[in-house]
Amino acid sequence: MQKLTESQRLAYLSAMDIDVFVPRDVAAVAPLDATTPLGGSLKLSVPAPEQRHDDEAVSSAPIAAETATPSVADAARRWALLQHDVQRCTQCRLHETRTRPVFGSGSRFARLLIIGEAPGAEEDKQGEPFVGPAGQMLTSMLSAIGLARDAVFIANVLKCRPPQNRDPRGDEMASCRGYLTAQIAEIQPEVILAVGRFSAQQLLDLDQPLGKLRGKAHTLPGDDIPVVVTYHPAYLLRTPAAKAKTWQDLKRVHALLGAQS
Repeated sequence: MQKLTESQRLAYLSAMDIDVFVPRDVAAVAPLDATTPLGGSLKLSVPAPEQRHDDEAVSSAPIAAETATPSVADAARRWALLQHDVQRCTQCRLHETRTRPVFGSGSRFARLLIIGEAPGAEEDKQGEPFVGPAGQMLTSMLSAIGLARDAVFIANVLKCRPPQNRDPRGDEMASCRGYLTAQIAEIQPEVILAVGRFSAQQLLDLDQPLGKLRGKAHTLPGDDIPVVVTYHPAYLLRTPAAKAKTWQDLKRVHALLGAQS
């Protein structure tokens, strides 16, 4: 993979809000365009993400079979049905207190799948993952490695918000696991980025603390998809010192995507 230039490195660190020291004669680095390929080696061009549908649209939207091959049409139909199932899910008691389920957002054809833990209050209101300050931090993290947010897919282990943002429970994660497994199977990402302890533990079927899981090479059990573990964006807002470690994890994601491009 082509080595990052000094200008790119400084731009990434700036996007992550990591302080760097440069000689006085070094010109200020302009922010990196998130759609620009890194050194020409990381291909970011992906099909436009599918438009999300509400319950009624999902149940009634026809598949244009005459303009799509059977496999493409079948995949679109499975995705729409999966969205519909999540919207109507009552498999655990979280459906009693949720406002809106959070299926996920982004490109169904993404090379990178980001998996968080559970929706928060704002996500529960909007039905979208990672909005608010944590969402802005995640967008900065992606920008730091040259990825636009709509070029990836973002989901959570839990599709519904736990009351008072408490930690996800084992039975709740077990109830939601089938949805996440189906999303992974449909997207077929080249790399998965697990943000937060519960996400990493659930994906890897391990109970080690996040500090012991990050910085190591993992693959999804039963599959060969690389899994990179890092801190949750909300944690980075509370603990800015962890951004330097997160930058190392993001560089690993960048390298994996570049190696498979």
